[in-house]
Amino acid sequence: MMSSHVEAAAPYRGRFAPSPSGPLHFGSLIAAVGSYMQARSQQGQWLLRVENIDPPREMPGADSIILRQLEKFGLHWDGPVIYQSERSDAYDAVLDDLRARNLSYYCHCTRKSIMAQGGFYTGVCRDKNLGDQDTALRFINHHPVAQFEDKLLGPIALNQAFANEDFIIRRRDRLYAYQLAVVVDDIDEQITEVVRGADLITPTGRQIALFNALGAKTPDYLHLPLATHADGHKLSKQTHAPALDEENVLEQLMAALKFLRQPLPRDAKDASVEELLAWSAKHWQLNLIPKAEKIAID
Repeated sequence: MMSSHVEAAAPYRGRFAPSPSGPLHFGSLIAAVGSYMQARSQQGQWLLRVENIDPPREMPGADSIILRQLEKFGLHWDGPVIYQSERSDAYDAVLDDLRARNLSYYCHCTRKSIMAQGGFYTGVCRDKNLGDQDTALRFINHHPVAQFEDKLLGPIALNQAFANEDFIIRRRDRLYAYQLAVVVDDIDEQITEVVRGADLITPTGRQIALFNALGAKTPDYLHLPLATHADGHKLSKQTHAPALDEENVLEQLMAALKFLRQPLPRDAKDASVEELLAWSAKHWQLNLIPKAEKIAID
């Protein structure tokens, strides 16, 4: 009699990965709470990564503020905080590997020239054999990913012309591209599910293409609705979203859970932060989260 072997599912590992461009605001809190609840409801780990590979966009001291805010809101992470600024060796190793396998090339095209070609990069530098002076490094996208399954939103279809692009993995200014860093980090941290805001749906296809090229298992993806102003613009530093109020933690946690359409305990207003989070993790219901990319809150 043949015995069947069923591979056990990997233990859940999620993450929250803020950029230190400023303090966390209500939109950030929704992403933090959503990813935290997904992890805790499955007795999984919730890791913290500071995505600080773009110094021109960062605010000095914002990383420390973010850590303090998360602790104040009872969102305690597992393990050490990972800082992308300390991971250049890992990124360089992957860049070297892609280069050795003829999966990257240098490109001198500017955004302006790409717009003049119709708005999508068409691979014009792929066979030019350019050097690394004043050029970006692009990934050769042999197997574009134009669709994927989102755990909340279902099947996602991306613009095919966008999906087909050979995308940048190291910028002209020598900074690592977000697509490269986030994939290398997710592989090294063995992330099983990425829970984040719906503003990051579009790059997901590129990240999956990179996972595939690196022979790594792709995590599941779950994109939460974005909190927006009445005009449709998402809450952000650029749209002057106020920092979280550290004097009214419980009220804002309740507001984030309500935004995600989650139930609250009857005595929520009298609960401690720890009690509210523990109850909410136990009663977390993914099917109640609105299947929308944006929800206006004002």
